[in-house]
Amino acid sequence: MTHRRWFTPWLLAGPAIVWLAVFNLWPTLNTVILSFTDAKPLGGGRFTGLANYERILDDDQLADALLNSIVYLLVCLPVLTVLPLLLALLVQRKIPGITFFRTAFYTPVIASAVVVALIWGWVLDDRGLVNGVLQQTGLADSPVAFLTDRWLLLFSSIALTAWKGLGYYMVIYLSALANVGRELHEAAAVDGASAVRRFWHVTLPGVRPTMMLVSVLISVSALRVFSELYVLSHGTGGPGGRDMSVVMLIQMYSRGFTGHLGYASALSLLLFLITLGPMLLLTRLNRKAD
Repeated sequence: MTHRRWFTPWLLAGPAIVWLAVFNLWPTLNTVILSFTDAKPLGGGRFTGLANYERILDDDQLADALLNSIVYLLVCLPVLTVLPLLLALLVQRKIPGITFFRTAFYTPVIASAVVVALIWGWVLDDRGLVNGVLQQTGLADSPVAFLTDRWLLLFSSIALTAWKGLGYYMVIYLSALANVGRELHEAAAVDGASAVRRFWHVTLPGVRPTMMLVSVLISVSALRVFSELYVLSHGTGGPGGRDMSVVMLIQMYSRGFTGHLGYASALSLLLFLITLGPMLLLTRLNRKAD
C-alpha cells in the first residue's frame, strides 16, 4: 500500500488557497483598513478613525443612492421571481417550435450588459423608436423624458434589468421544474385538482428552494446594479446625479488621481452589510418554511 504523505492534500489545495488569499481575502482586509484612512490612489493616507463613517451619515447623495437601490430591489424581486417561473412553465411544454422560443428568451442573457443598455438608450431617447411611436400614434404630444427624468430613468433601468434577466432565471426554474415528479401532477389531476390548484400545491412547493435561491441572486444583483444606470445616464447618474446607485457612487469617489479611496472603501463595506441583510432574511424565511 502506498504511503500518503501528510502534505499531499495541501499541495493539491495550495494553488486554490493562494488564489483566494491574494484575490479575495487580502482585498477584503485591505478595504477594511482603507475605510479608516484618508487614502488616495497615489498615496497611503493616514488613519482618520471613524471620520469616513461619520461622513456617510451626512451624505445626501448616498441617501438618494440607497433609495434607488431599495426601489430597485422592491421592484425587481417580485418581478424576476415570478415572471421567469411563469415563463419556464410556458416553454416547458413539448410543442413544435418551442426550442426557438427558449433560445429567443435566453438571447438577452448572453448579450453584453453595456451593449444592451446602449441599444435601450437609443430606443428610449427623445428621438428614439418609443417616442417616435408614441408621438405618431398621438399618445404623447412631446417626447417622454425616459432618460432625463429621475424616476422614469430609474424605472427604465429596472425594465432593462428585468428584460435581460428573464431568460437567465427561466433556465434555473426549468431545471427545478424537471425535478418535480410528474406523478404528483397526475395524482392531483386524478383527484380532480384544477391546473391552478396543481400549480399552488404541487409546482410551487417543488420549486420553493429554487425560488429562494433566485430571490437571493436577484437581491444581490439589484443592490449592486451599475451598468444599466451608468450607460442610460451616460455616466452622470441622471438629473442632478440623483439616479446614482451605490456602486456608481463608490466608482465616482475612487476614480482619478485625487479619488477618496478611504471613503469609497467605507461605502463598499456599507454596501456589503446592506447586501447581507436580504440574504439572511430570505434564508431565515426559507428555514421557517421548512
